[in-house]
Amino acid sequence: MSMKTANNVSKKVVMTLCICSITLYSNVTWSKNSNLAETTGKGFSQVAKKTIPAVVFIRVEKIFSERTTRSRQLNDPFGFFGDDFLERFFGGSGYRRPPPKKYYQQGEGSGFIISKDGYILTNNHVVGDVDKIIVRLHDGREFEGKLIGTDPHSEVAVIKIDADDLPTLPLGNSSDLEIGEWVIAIGNPFGLSETLTAGVVSAKGRNNIGIADYENFIQTDAAINPGNSGGPLLNTKGEAVGINTAIYSRSGGYMGIGFAIPINMARSIKDQLVKTGKVERGYIGIIIQDLNMDLAQSFGLDEPKGILIAKVVAGLAGEKAGLKSGDIILKLNGEPVKKTSIFRNEITTILPRSTIKLEVLRDSQVKNIEVTIGSLDPDTAFKEASKGGVTSSELGIAVENLTSEWAQRFGYELGQGVIVARVDSGSGAERAGLRPGILITSVDRQPITNVKEFKRALSKKQKNNIILFYVTDGSFSGFITLKAK
Repeated sequence: MSMKTANNVSKKVVMTLCICSITLYSNVTWSKNSNLAETTGKGFSQVAKKTIPAVVFIRVEKIFSERTTRSRQLNDPFGFFGDDFLERFFGGSGYRRPPPKKYYQQGEGSGFIISKDGYILTNNHVVGDVDKIIVRLHDGREFEGKLIGTDPHSEVAVIKIDADDLPTLPLGNSSDLEIGEWVIAIGNPFGLSETLTAGVVSAKGRNNIGIADYENFIQTDAAINPGNSGGPLLNTKGEAVGINTAIYSRSGGYMGIGFAIPINMARSIKDQLVKTGKVERGYIGIIIQDLNMDLAQSFGLDEPKGILIAKVVAGLAGEKAGLKSGDIILKLNGEPVKKTSIFRNEITTILPRSTIKLEVLRDSQVKNIEVTIGSLDPDTAFKEASKGGVTSSELGIAVENLTSEWAQRFGYELGQGVIVARVDSGSGAERAGLRPGILITSVDRQPITNVKEFKRALSKKQKNNIILFYVTDGSFSGFITLKAK
């Protein structure tokens, strides 16, 4: 055998060994993945067997009472001899208007049993404004549901059926959820009962979605569709970690984004609804806003951290505790504060008359302040401002003294500040949200009462310096920043 042939043989042997090695490795990998897939699948099956009996189908009815407008349109399209005509001409001759007709509107949703004696968690929009609630269990039994209480501001509702020894779902800890963790949704999408879908936690703390006043949603890609509302979002232990509430969709169906109320938020609301039938929320009495880089620097911070108190409402818990406009809240009960929406949600879940500890930054000094939580009327959603300033290289405004006529027109008080008379189109002031009629009450945290004081404050600024304004329009009050010309 020549060297050339030997080399060829050697190459063939090496190639054969590599192929065998790859094949063997591939078989091993496939085997491991197969076991993993089988284990995962069986895990989902075990969760399903354990939890589906506690998930219920909810059917609701809303009764509308109308007179004969609709029937007149159907039977007498010209409307010529309807009830109004007959009553007008024959009312004195024994004509009697027929009794109002009833029309029924039906809806469907989901829920899950949380106590053996029949308490069920669901969504407010499923059962909140209906006349009849029918609950069907996994075993086929049906019960009429009683509305215990609803909270439209969070979308949580509690109903009850008259039964005993029912299967229940344990409530987990939604704070322990991690992004990327497996979750399972169970419900009745499109009326298809006991439907299970699986996915992962896509995000946490979603807010400003417009679903409810108090939002801290878990986002998931587990398929959620109409009819899933009120059903449980489960972790792999079979614990309820959320209430499926809404989807993001342009078609009306599933598009990969669903939202669930964290069970920790729902639990505290549920406890109050069961106990009193209503929700009492904690309230400090401050208007807060998020910090951007310019605002942070205006208050002596190297980076945005914490949230800014834009206004302290007179006579309420914040003022009584000593909080001031311009304070930056850094921590709540020892935990860093990052967003106004998260802070607001946490405060509302604290029962009134409880005490919290705030770490605030005031004039570059850290202070610890204890606040006794007040109570927010559950029927009024206090809208805290979260607008931040937007900077530009132009100021672009004209101001005037606040006259009695202007004060009366806009509801201000004389001597309170200067009123914006003009905002240049395309200027930094316009982009920051300033408009004619807004009142500027301070410049760089120094109160101003007239145009002279306003101009004096501006004259102290150098080019490209950031100016800190405190403004109000009668309803919103807060700080904004602009750059001096």
